[in-house]
Parts: sequence; structure tokens; C-alpha cells
Amino acid sequence: MKKLTGHIFLIGFMGVGKSSVSHELSRKIEKSEIDTDKYIEEVLKMSIPEIFEKKGEAYFRQCESKILLRISQLSPRVISCGGGFVMNEMNVKKMKRMGTIILLKASPETIYERVKDSTDRPLLNGNMNVEYIAELMKQRMPVYENAADVIIETDGLTPNDVAQKIDRLV
Repeated sequence: MKKLTGHIFLIGFMGVGKSSVSHELSRKIEKSEIDTDKYIEEVLKMSIPEIFEKKGEAYFRQCESKILLRISQLSPRVISCGGGFVMNEMNVKKMKRMGTIILLKASPETIYERVKDSTDRPLLNGNMNVEYIAELMKQRMPVYENAADVIIETDGLTPNDVAQKIDRLV
């Protein structure tokens, strides 16, 4: 396995644990972290659901792409990417030049258990069930897997367990 250089991008479906793992990993390897969704919320002073409602998903995706330009100017960090971040092929190309992309995976059942009480997941509003999550994952997984340099299964693991696996690669 190659050593990780540059930024470490954590990608994967919503609820897979990117933010939790990012926090643990940044502490372990003593690098700053950026959560792209939180960053967008801070810049726009709106929650993700508000952005989707008032500006639309396309606008939100443009914001994700703009963040990469800012990230490219920073020293290496741990970046927790929103679930749709890598659906844009240009984002993936830029990320590969800037560092390593790590895909975190979990089963639809695990994801459902993690997000079922969440109200800030616009794509799941009105569709909070294992079947819908599985279908959306099926659509996205080929893109996620194609983008990934490293894939880590997170079912049954704590964020600390996953961070330790990644730490061994750094």
C-alpha cells in the first residue's frame, strides 16, 4: 500500500462516518480537518437543507467545487467530503492531484441505523428507509469506487478503528 501524501479526502455515502473518522484521524496524525458541508454552511450562513430548499442542489454542488480551489491552497489536511462531492468528475480529478481519496463503505442497514433520526439529509427527506438508501447507494457506488485510491469497510468498526486503519497508511 502506498504512503498517503497531500490531503486525505474521505468520501462515501451519507452516514458512513466520514465526519467522525475525520475528527479522529486529524487528531491522530496531527493535521487540521475540514468538513466540506460544515464549511459551506459557514460561508453561506445557511444549513444544508436550507441551501437545497432556497438555492437548489445544483447551486450546492457548485459550492462544493469552489471549495476545492480553496483547499488546494492549504497545507495537507483531512477533508471530510459531502456524500455527493465526487459525483462531479472534475472534483475527482482535482482531488487526485491534491492527495489521496479514501472511500468509507457501510451496508445500507448500517447507514440507515446511523441516519434514521437525522433531519439534515435533504436527499433522504421522505425516503428514510433501507430500500431507498440501498438504491441511491447502488447509483453512486461505481463513481465512489472509481474515484477511490483506498477502500475501507466501516461496518462494525468505530470511527477510532477506521482512523487507526488509515493512520497505518500515512
